[in-house]
Amino acid sequence: MRVLVVDDESSNLAFLSAVLRAAGYDTELAQNGDDALDKTGPFDLLLTDVMMPRMRGDALASKMRERDPQLPVLYVTAYSDHLFSSRFVLSEGEAFLEKPVTPDALLEGVEMVLYGRLAKAVWG
Repeated sequence: MRVLVVDDESSNLAFLSAVLRAAGYDTELAQNGDDALDKTGPFDLLLTDVMMPRMRGDALASKMRERDPQLPVLYVTAYSDHLFSSRFVLSEGEAFLEKPVTPDALLEGVEMVLYGRLAKAVWG
């Protein structure tokens, strides 16, 4: 499974990528929405922060879904109130995790968005 991971904070990007790679996911990294849009897909999942300079994660998800309407999206954010400030519900195939996130919670969130269930063992 190929995951596009987007976060403007290098330490968060490194953590998210390390957890996903240890669980067997192939990750492509971007530090902002513009970088993410330049990445070559296809991707099985977009994992993105919400509050980033120049382009919010939900705007990025909208643009990515123009290319691939079925692309699952997992938001990882410390600002869930900003995610819902202009939206009342998440779209189908979207979920969010509140930062800080543990490795187990991250992998559980990814599994739930991708498969609708826990499909494999989590971090351990």
